[in-house]
Amino acid sequence: MSETNEIERQYEKTDTTWDIGVQRVEQEIKTGIWVTTQWQLTGFNLAPTSDTKDVCLLQLHRDERTDYRFNLSSQQPKLFLVMDNVDSGETPIIQLLTASQTVAGQYMDGDNQVLSFDMPLPVQAWMEAFIGRHGELLEVRRKKRKGAGRANGN
Repeated sequence: MSETNEIERQYEKTDTTWDIGVQRVEQEIKTGIWVTTQWQLTGFNLAPTSDTKDVCLLQLHRDERTDYRFNLSSQQPKLFLVMDNVDSGETPIIQLLTASQTVAGQYMDGDNQVLSFDMPLPVQAWMEAFIGRHGELLEVRRKKRKGAGRANGN
C-alpha cells in the first residue's frame, strides 16, 4: 500500500521573484445575437496559500529595467497575464506574468491572450527597489570611430 502525501508548496518572495495568485473570471459577452465568453483579470493575491488556484511567478530581469521604469512612470502601472488562446469552455493555461509591456506585446503577436490589471502598490515598491539595487538601464549608444563619415584628405 502506498500513501499519497500532499506536498504543500511554500510561496516566497525574493529580490527578483514573487509568487502571486491570479484572480480571473470567465464572462459572457453578448453582441447582437452572438454570445461569446471572455476571460477577465480581476485582481491579485500577493500572499497565496497552498489552496490558491492560479499562482504565477513574477520574475524581474535586469535587461528589462527600462520597461519596468516606463511602466512604473505611467499614470496607472499594470501587470500583464499571458495565457493560451483556447476555445470557450476550456480554462486557458497561464504562460507568464510580467511587468514588461514589451514582453506582453510580443506574446500578443502570437496566438496568446494577454490580460492586464492594475499593479498593486507593494509590487510597485518591490520593483522600485529592484531598479534601485541594479541601477537604471539606459540605452547606450556606441561611440563612432574617429573620422567616420568624413573625407580624410591630406
